[in-house]
Amino acid sequence: MTAPTIGNLRVNGATLHFEVRGHGPLLLLIPGGAGGAASFDGIADDLAAEYTVATYDPRGMSGSALDDPRAEQSAAEHADDALRILELLSPDVPARVFGSSSGGITALHLLTAHPERIERLVAHEPPVVEVLPDAPEHRALIARVQETLRGQGLMPAMAEFAAGLKRGGDTGGDTGSDSTPDPKPEISLPPQAAARAERTMANLPYFLERIVPSFMSYTPDTDRLEALSNRLVLACGQDSHGELPYRPAAFLAERLNTELLHFPGGHTGLTTHPAEFAERLRKALRA
Repeated sequence: MTAPTIGNLRVNGATLHFEVRGHGPLLLLIPGGAGGAASFDGIADDLAAEYTVATYDPRGMSGSALDDPRAEQSAAEHADDALRILELLSPDVPARVFGSSSGGITALHLLTAHPERIERLVAHEPPVVEVLPDAPEHRALIARVQETLRGQGLMPAMAEFAAGLKRGGDTGGDTGSDSTPDPKPEISLPPQAAARAERTMANLPYFLERIVPSFMSYTPDTDRLEALSNRLVLACGQDSHGELPYRPAAFLAERLNTELLHFPGGHTGLTTHPAEFAERLRKALRA
C-alpha cells in the first residue's frame, strides 16, 4: 500500500480523521457499517492511479472523535461532514462519490442536499428500508435488535441484526441456532488486518446503538433523486439477491427508471473481491 497523507478536519461536534492518496479528480469514499477509512484499504491504491482518493472515519468511529460520545446521530449530519471534506479537498470542482451500506445513505442525502458538489455518485446497497412496501417489518427488526442489545448485549444483538439482513428483514423474533453462524476456526491475521478488525469490533456498539436505528429510519427524497438520476448509480452485490440490503437499491432503481448495477460479491464485496470491485467502480464512475 501507498502511505496516505493524513489529516484532521474540525466539524460541528466532532473532529474527522481523513486520508488522501493519488492524483487526479477527487473521489470521496464513504464507509459503511462499523468500518472507517481502513475498510477501503483493498481498493484505494488501485483507484488512486486515476483519482485523488479521500477516505475518512465517520464521526464517532475509529479516529474521528465526538465532542459528546452520547450525541444523537443522523444521516443529514454525516452528509454535512462529507460535504466539509469535499469543500476542503475540491472547493471549485464537483467530485465523484462512492458510499457503501450506511455510507450509501450518507451519500444519497449529500446528493439531494448538495447536488452541485457531486459529478457522479455510486451508492452500493444503501439500506433505506423506509422506501420498501414492507417497511413496518424492518422497523420491527430494528426494535428487536435494540431490545436485544439492551437485554442481552452486543453479540446476541449482532446475531439478530445479521439474521434479519440475511433473510430480508423478517426473522419473526426467532434467533435460534439456524440464525447464528457456525463457529469458525481461529485464523491468524496479518498485523494490519488484525488491527483493522480490532477497530471494527470497537466500533460495533456505537454502530448498532447510534447508527443503525437512525440511518435505517431515514427516508430519502425520491422525487429529488429522480430529478438527479442522471448522476446517480444504484448498485448491489451480485451475491446479495434476497437479502435486505439489496432490496432498497433495487426498488429505487425501478422507481427512478435507472439501471441497477451489480458488483462482485455480496454486501461486503469491496472486502472480499477488492480488485474486481475496484474495476467495476472505476467503470461506473466513468459512465
